Amino acid sequence: MYKVYGTSSKKMLNMLILELLKVYSDEKHKLTQQDIIRLLRTEYGVENCDRRSVKANVLSLVDMGYEISMDEGQGYYLMERDLEDEELRWLIDAVLFSKAITANQAQRLIKKLERFGTKYFEPKVSHVRTTPNIPRTKNTHVMMNVSVINDAIDLNKKISFRYNSYGMDFKLHDKGRDYIVNPYQMIAANGYYYLLSNLDVYDNIAYFRIDKITNVRILDEKVKPMKQVKGLENGLDLPKHIAEHIYMFTGASKTVKLRCRKEAADAIADWFGRDVRVLAQDDDGFTVQLTCNLNAMYYWALQYGHLVEVLEPAELRAEIKEAVAEMAKRYAKETLIK
Repeated sequence: MYKVYGTSSKKMLNMLILELLKVYSDEKHKLTQQDIIRLLRTEYGVENCDRRSVKANVLSLVDMGYEISMDEGQGYYLMERDLEDEELRWLIDAVLFSKAITANQAQRLIKKLERFGTKYFEPKVSHVRTTPNIPRTKNTHVMMNVSVINDAIDLNKKISFRYNSYGMDFKLHDKGRDYIVNPYQMIAANGYYYLLSNLDVYDNIAYFRIDKITNVRILDEKVKPMKQVKGLENGLDLPKHIAEHIYMFTGASKTVKLRCRKEAADAIADWFGRDVRVLAQDDDGFTVQLTCNLNAMYYWALQYGHLVEVLEPAELRAEIKEAVAEMAKRYAKETLIK
């Protein structure tokens, strides 16, 4: 047990009271001097601390810059925190719905974040955990991969790694060779981390899902200058790049013209932002023009095929038409594969 008499151990008592205010106080849960004395005794074993000592130490914390409400009739509470409840919820939700880390890592990280809140905070987020489990990576090295790749980008160095893909057993399998790449940027998209890079032997952009990477190492060689990579000659405009590469596919970005039903407006705004060019509109819908990676647009147009029609470019329209015809044949069959 701690033995604290008056303010002879002022610094320690300051910190203990501050910790109690962080954990047990907020605007709806104020601590009186007697509450603090009781908690000092039960939580830390501090004896012989009187109300005068509590007030003196709270005033000392205020002098140190902590914002503490000191309503003599109601009690004390810490008004400003490192992270407010709303900020904590955002961070916890981001972890909760990320596919880029394992379930155990997510659980540990959420527990650490919750420590920034009061003891009243945890029940406010407990209901979120009843949501169904989302598919998460089984790769336990994602956080380490991100750290190593970040260091490589800072050092302007190439990296090597093994890349994996899922087999029919839904487990990651090594593709059997080392990849040497020039790392330029990590991007968080669609619940995963992606590495925007260049394969050393080519001159175009390459994307890699970081949760599929293993055995990443920083090499001694300097990265290839970004201006030598097709699509990055003028540097990286990240917001524009992400808008054009919605699924993180490689390949050319071209102008695409879409005929859309009115209900497609939300999907267009969610995926491409609001800077698309509206060419025409009527009671049935609207026609837009935008720039997008053609590989990504192929899958996006199939996903939203009930709401949109690709008008241009002609080659993309033909590819989608062929895919839709093939799907129609499959669904026209009466027998099902068992």
